[in-house]
Amino acid sequence: MAENFKTVAQTLELLEGNTYDETFKMLYSQDNVNEQKLRYKRVAESFVQLYGEAEEAGFFSSPGRTEIGGNHTDHNKGRVLAASVNLDAIALAAKNDENIVRVKSEGYKMDVVDLNELEPKENEIGRSASLVRGVCAEFKRRGYNVGGFNAATASQVLSGSGVSSSAAFEVLVGTMLNHLYNDGKVDAVEIAQIAQKAENEFFGKPCGLMDQTACSVGSFVEIDFENPDAPVIEKVEFDFASCGHSLCIINTGGSHSDLTDEYAAVRGEMEAAAACLGKSVLRQTELEDVVTSIPAIRESCGDRAVLRALHFHADNARVLKEAAALRNNDFEAFKALIIESGNSSYMYNQNVYTCSNPAAQPVSLGLALCDMILKGKGAWRVHGGGFAGTIQAFVPNNILGEFKSVMQNVFGEKSCYVLSIRPVGGIRVI
Repeated sequence: MAENFKTVAQTLELLEGNTYDETFKMLYSQDNVNEQKLRYKRVAESFVQLYGEAEEAGFFSSPGRTEIGGNHTDHNKGRVLAASVNLDAIALAAKNDENIVRVKSEGYKMDVVDLNELEPKENEIGRSASLVRGVCAEFKRRGYNVGGFNAATASQVLSGSGVSSSAAFEVLVGTMLNHLYNDGKVDAVEIAQIAQKAENEFFGKPCGLMDQTACSVGSFVEIDFENPDAPVIEKVEFDFASCGHSLCIINTGGSHSDLTDEYAAVRGEMEAAAACLGKSVLRQTELEDVVTSIPAIRESCGDRAVLRALHFHADNARVLKEAAALRNNDFEAFKALIIESGNSSYMYNQNVYTCSNPAAQPVSLGLALCDMILKGKGAWRVHGGGFAGTIQAFVPNNILGEFKSVMQNVFGEKSCYVLSIRPVGGIRVI
C-alpha cells in the first residue's frame, strides 16, 4: 500500500522498542509514554483476538476537544475558540475485502456496517453504528474511496466528559477511511464536515461543526463558521505551558445522552429569533436589530429566545477578544473574558441546568465552588453543550492541589481532569 502499513506482529514489535516514543511524547507528554505503549499494545492484542493477524494494519488517533470560547454559537454560523486535548480515541485498523466495516470499541458491542446499505437506519439513531454508517456514506457521496475494514478501538474521551466523545469517534472513523482507502488526501476540515453530517443525519443530533473541527484540525483554533462549507480556521499561537495555570475539566456527573431535545431547543430558539428578522440564523443579524425587535421576538418565540439571541451576539464577538488576548499574551484579560462568557451562558443561554429537573444542578454547584476558590485568581464557565456534565476552569498552579481536592471531594475521585493542549488533530500514528 502507498502508506507502507505493517503487519500487526511488526507493529507490536515496534511498540516494544522506542520507535513510537517521540510521537507519544508529542501526543500525550513525556510522563505518559509507557502508559500509552501499554494502551496501544492492549488495542493491538484485542485486534488479533477479534480478527486474527493482518498483513497491513495501522494505528490511528483522534483527540477530544475543549471549547474555549463561543458557547452554542457554531450552529448559528458564529465564531468559536477551541482546542484539541491529550485525551483521545485510538484504533488499530486493517482493510478487508468483504465490503463490511467492523468496529469493536473497548467496553461496547461490535458495530457492523454493510457498505451496500448506506442510508440512515431508524433503529440506529443515537447509536455508534449510525456514526460509522454516516461517515462511510458521506465519504462515498463526496466521491472518495470507501471499502471494508476491521478496527479495534479504545477511548479516553469518556462519554459525558464534555470533551466530545462522539466527535472524536467520528473523526477517528474518517481518519481510518482517509488513510486506508484515500492515501490521506482528504483534508482535516473536510473530515470534520463529513463527521458532522453523520451526526446530524444518521445519529440524529443537530450539532454544529465546532466539535468535529477542533478534533480533526488540532491545537488552539479560532473558527469562523459564517460559511460552514468553507469555515475560516486560524491557529492561535499561545504557549499555554508558560501561563502558570492548568486547564481543568470537571465532570460534575450526569449524562448528555437524554439531552438531545435541550440542545435542539437552543439552536431552534436562536433560529426562531433570527426568523423574526427575516433571517435563517443569528449570524445574519445585527445586535441592534435584535434589540429593536425584542417585542416581536417575545411575542413569537418567548423570552428565552430573546435571551439566547443576546447571548449569541455577545459570545460571538467575545471570541475575537479572547483570541486577541492569547495572541497578545494577556492571560489576565483572557480570564476575564472567560468569566464573562460563563456568566452569559448561565444567565442568558440558560444551559447550566434543565427546567424539567431543577432539583438536579451539579453544574451550578460546580460553578459555585469555582467562584469560591478561584475568584480573583482563575476563571471558570460551563463547558460544551451544558445542562449536565462538565465545567471548565483555568486554575493557578499554586492552588491546583486545593482545587482538585475540593472538586474530588464533591464529585468523586476521578472527576477533575488536568489536561494539556494537543498540537495535532486526527492522525495516523507513525
